[in-house]
Amino acid sequence: MNLLAISQHASVKLSEVGFLLFVIAGVWLVAAELQPSKWARFRIGVSGALIAGGGVLLIIAAHYGTLV
Repeated sequence: MNLLAISQHASVKLSEVGFLLFVIAGVWLVAAELQPSKWARFRIGVSGALIAGGGVLLIIAAHYGTLV
């Protein structure tokens, strides 16, 4: 028995949020490339953090939920 198990509905929602973070990160990366400015490094850093957060959510949804 897994004490950290989550329902299928919750794991689907977690994965949806994770994929949404990937989409937002992609838009931020495009914005950083189209408008080079002093904020480009900040946008790339935020994109990396969003990708990492989305990956963590997908790992949690796949491991503790019934996503597979």
